[in-house]
Amino acid sequence: MTVDNDLSKLRIDKESISRRQGKKKRYSLLLLALLLIFLLVILYFQGVLKPALEVQVTTVQRIYPAQTFTLLNASGYVVAQRKAAVASKLTGRLVFLGVEEGSRVKKGEVIARLENDDAKAALERAKANVKVARFNLKQSRAELDDVVLDYERNKKLVEKDIIARSQFDSAEARYKKAKAAVSAHKAALRASKAALKEAEVSLEYTIIRAPFDAVVLTKNADIGDIVTPIGAAADAKSAVVSIADMDSLQVEVDVSESNIEQVKVGQPCEIQLDALPEERFRGVVHMIVPTADRTKASILVKAAFLDKDPRILPEMSAKVAFLSRQVTPEEEKPLKALPETAVVSREGETLVFVVRNNRALKTPVHLGKHLDTMVQILDGVEVGEQVAIAPLDKIKNGIKVKVAQE
Repeated sequence: MTVDNDLSKLRIDKESISRRQGKKKRYSLLLLALLLIFLLVILYFQGVLKPALEVQVTTVQRIYPAQTFTLLNASGYVVAQRKAAVASKLTGRLVFLGVEEGSRVKKGEVIARLENDDAKAALERAKANVKVARFNLKQSRAELDDVVLDYERNKKLVEKDIIARSQFDSAEARYKKAKAAVSAHKAALRASKAALKEAEVSLEYTIIRAPFDAVVLTKNADIGDIVTPIGAAADAKSAVVSIADMDSLQVEVDVSESNIEQVKVGQPCEIQLDALPEERFRGVVHMIVPTADRTKASILVKAAFLDKDPRILPEMSAKVAFLSRQVTPEEEKPLKALPETAVVSREGETLVFVVRNNRALKTPVHLGKHLDTMVQILDGVEVGEQVAIAPLDKIKNGIKVKVAQE
């Protein structure tokens, strides 16, 4: 064996190695492709690669049972049926103000007082005049008594011709004069008493009192302001405060002429305030105002609150639901509810499909009472969750879904 032959045996066959490596690579790629196809088949049958099913959804709601027997809804505002802008009959400077916004006042309670030194002086003068008139009357009565005695004595004497007729005539004249003086002083006393009453009333006009039990809504003047009933002077105030009787609060709503036949006086209703969305207040139709508003083709309806609540304030926005019957005590509490079309029965289970993270998840639920087209949900879902309502025959647990755009 030669050296060249030995070296040829040690030479590497690159072509053979390349063929073997290419063969292994093809096997690896084929195996990888088969694994990928297998994985895609699994994902497809699991619904991962299927297109999302378009579904219609509804929301789990918190409803009141009265919503299921509501005939008509209307919007309006809370309005005090008895309110007043309290002012003075006189013009004067405000020197005392004893209330502020939110203050509760009783009928006859002093709210404010105007400067009244001149009225007080006039009252004292009137009182003094009454005393003078009483003294004058007392004096004239005493004089009348004396003149009466003289008149009676002279009358008897003239009848016996003891005195002259002229003397009796003088006595009679004095008697009539004294009697007239008493009448005059009586009239003067009555006049002075009337002047005293006038002075008392004038002084009372400077004191501003609450005309009825109420709550102060606004304060329109302050100490030092000129208050006048006319309000024509510059910077003058006509009203000191505005008050309202909170027991007279009612909701005024406009009802369309075409729907007014569904509303009757005494009809039960339910009132909801925008400021208290979680509360429902019992009410009753108090009045249907017997005139229509031609610009809105509506009629004003007033609904009264059956239950008083200090949180109810004038001018709050409100909604009134006119009911077909009275709400029972057990119907006053809200319930979780869904449309009946969202509930299905499968394999002995009552369930719904909750849409969460673009997936339809089978969720068992327990049902309560049926409320028209709604059904009460005792447990299983929470208020605010989205639940599929169509197409329920194509929905399976865990499939990919997308919410249909309305």
